Amino acid sequence: MNRSHRKKKMPDLTLLIVVFALLFIGVVMVYSSSAIWSSYKFEDPFFYAKRQLLFAVIGLIAMYFMMNIPYQKWREYSNLILIICFVLLIAVLIPGIGLERNGAKSWIGIGAFSIQPSEFMKIGLIIFMAKILSDNQKYITTFKQGFLPAMLLVFVPFGLIMLQPDLGTGMVLVGTCFVMIFIAGGKISHFMGLGMIGVIGFIGLILSAPYRISRIQAFLNPWEDPLGDGFQIIQSLYAIGPGGLMGMGLGQSLQKFFYLPEPQNDFIFAILAEELGFIGGSFVILLFFLLMWRGIRIALGAQDLFGSLLALGIIGMIVIQVFINISVVIGLIPVTGITLPFISYGGSSLTLTLLSMGILLNISRYAKI
Repeated sequence: MNRSHRKKKMPDLTLLIVVFALLFIGVVMVYSSSAIWSSYKFEDPFFYAKRQLLFAVIGLIAMYFMMNIPYQKWREYSNLILIICFVLLIAVLIPGIGLERNGAKSWIGIGAFSIQPSEFMKIGLIIFMAKILSDNQKYITTFKQGFLPAMLLVFVPFGLIMLQPDLGTGMVLVGTCFVMIFIAGGKISHFMGLGMIGVIGFIGLILSAPYRISRIQAFLNPWEDPLGDGFQIIQSLYAIGPGGLMGMGLGQSLQKFFYLPEPQNDFIFAILAEELGFIGGSFVILLFFLLMWRGIRIALGAQDLFGSLLALGIIGMIVIQVFINISVVIGLIPVTGITLPFISYGGSSLTLTLLSMGILLNISRYAKI
């Protein structure tokens, strides 16, 4: 047996408590935010809550298994995992296989449920990136041998995700990999050069799709089209404002009465802030800060570079997604259509997030923290 794996101990308790706390809040808020909508649509106020609870149970089972599988195993199977993720990502674009929702073809239907391949790609690419960066760290400071191949590996799945299109998930994917490459030793000058190209490409992506231009305009002045593109952000702010310090009380939101569209999804933090106030919203953000702190501690204490980069990739993915989601909800950035980890309704997102936490918890079992 590998010597580094003879000191297996209990997983990080603080991280485990934070995960369960966020998961509990998520299930409660999915019910609270969706009861009115699901009663109207499905004649069952618990429709979304029951499914979220099912996804939570599946995710916890996955987390338990991942927590007990030595993380080095994922280095061995990283190639196969990435290939499967690519196959799923391509399959979703094939007519008759991919399901379209809200203008994006991002799901594959499996019976009464559906999976989102881009969620699988996020964790698959993190595992593979951790492997190649740890195996080739001495080359990462060079452009041709290190930085460029890593960037190509990132932008191929990003391109496939943009064909769906799903800018929010693409941003999380690219941002996470950038963090991993930078931590592995990538040169700032390379990032600056790539950043200039990225700005031009980002402007091109915006100009190529009229709905993205509309979202930018709605972000700059939502009152210009209050019943159209500016509707969501206006209703989100209407939810957050009355919440005040203590909130209106759990279950007492007014915006979930068909004002804020599908409040259990991307804008669930607005309902949370309306019902639980500044204190409730701050508590959730504090939990995410604790999650980030423990993740960084685990990464710094990991017994090898692969484990360190894998832990940083997982925690970076969560933190970037949280930052984007909450920034959208409070009007700091344009709407991107991305869920709040652990809290928002969504089977693929919740299951893959818990699975990722299982891997992080396993790394903690060998880390010096």
